[in-house]
Amino acid sequence: MTASSQSVEPFDLVIFGGTGDLAVRKLLPALFHRFLDGQIPASSRIVGIAREALDDNGYRAQLREALVGVCAAAQLDVFLQQVFYLPLDARKDEGWDDFAAFIGNQPDHIRVFYLSTSPELFVDICNRLGQYKLNEGASRVVLEKPIGRDLASANQINDAVGKVFSESQTFRIDHYLGKETVQNLLVLRFGNALFEPLWNSAHIDHVQITVAETLGVGHRGTYYDRAGALRDMVQNHMLQLLCMVAMEPPSSLAPDAVRDEKLKVLHSLKPIDDSNAAQLTVRGQYRAGVAEGASVPGYPEELGNNKSNTETFVALKAEIANWRWAGVPFYLRTGKRLPSRVSEIAVTFKPVPHSIFSADAGTLAQNRLVLRLQPDEGVKLWLTIKHPGPGGLRLRHVPLDMSFAEAFGVQQPDAYERLLLDVVRGNPTLFMRRDEVEAAWRWAGPILAAWTASGEAPRPYTAGSWGPSAAVALIERDGHTWNEDSE
Repeated sequence: MTASSQSVEPFDLVIFGGTGDLAVRKLLPALFHRFLDGQIPASSRIVGIAREALDDNGYRAQLREALVGVCAAAQLDVFLQQVFYLPLDARKDEGWDDFAAFIGNQPDHIRVFYLSTSPELFVDICNRLGQYKLNEGASRVVLEKPIGRDLASANQINDAVGKVFSESQTFRIDHYLGKETVQNLLVLRFGNALFEPLWNSAHIDHVQITVAETLGVGHRGTYYDRAGALRDMVQNHMLQLLCMVAMEPPSSLAPDAVRDEKLKVLHSLKPIDDSNAAQLTVRGQYRAGVAEGASVPGYPEELGNNKSNTETFVALKAEIANWRWAGVPFYLRTGKRLPSRVSEIAVTFKPVPHSIFSADAGTLAQNRLVLRLQPDEGVKLWLTIKHPGPGGLRLRHVPLDMSFAEAFGVQQPDAYERLLLDVVRGNPTLFMRRDEVEAAWRWAGPILAAWTASGEAPRPYTAGSWGPSAAVALIERDGHTWNEDSE
């Protein structure tokens, strides 16, 4: 039996922010796909919560418009009969009695409360849920990132949520951990004798993690200008990917065994602060240019604020101070309005110590393992081989290329498909524990403080480019180049 055929117990999944972009574009399509695979029991209910004055039919009409053309529509009407809507304001009393009564009429259901809202509402919503005793029994709460703006605000949120929901009931979601390639990294490392003996500073030259987007901030401008690329991507998604690459082998796949090892990596990161941030970090902000074949405005124009110092691009060099990784640089790069949409981890191995081949045979390139998270999830292992044919020995650098979609004949499920049902099952392996969030903020906070203290504006870069030239200099100072040839 495959993972996609495993059903779950009947549940009520309540999405606060049910009319928002994340709910409509990601959460509801993910649930629909799981419905089509027979994983959602017929008695389960999906409840959208927002302030808009809609009823069930109005909400279903909105979702039908969003889902048709994106998902198979044959059973859409059946799925939508399991979807409900209740208008509710987290900070007002009206409607909460009706909501509690609605949820309470299925007392045996697992309850999942997904907070797809601004973090400022997390505490209000959880307090209301506790007031109506909806946190009791098999109830869980899902917190979307970012959790806070810094360590202090993250602790305030976690403290307040912790008074209502226990740590075992709290699921801090990072959808990158639900991607097939991230989970396959565990299998590649710990299920194959080939890689793990080489997974250390004796054999690995450097690691690059890139999360590039072609889009600008769009309708997320208000949120994004308060967050910026480091809070939005580095402090959560990219550090989690770094942890998966760098962690020691866990004793098992038990949730805390995996998360204990990730926490050790976060604690081992060398500090970046006002003493070295100028040398180890680059922040940028896109200007008008051409992206995906069309002219696009710069961030200040898109935002309507020419004085914004919010970064839309970050590149940095991190190091892990432990025996396995001492001296191995980890280069992280993320940004908006870059040339292509790609998320990948590139592990470059050290060069062979001595070449036996003549100079006219060609250059011996370093082996590289590239794990592509999007858009085409898969794995490439770059090797040096002999070019076929007579006429002398010629070296070629070519990849062993495995696309998951091609290899298994199926389209890989969206990360939210796995993670939502993991919450229902009560499996927290792919979710962040509170101490992970705190450790990530302890490392990221001094970087933000150093940028603020410097008073320097983000470096401008043209939309459609790979960021400021300083990002190229950051990695080339060490004799490396950014990996842009794995397509």
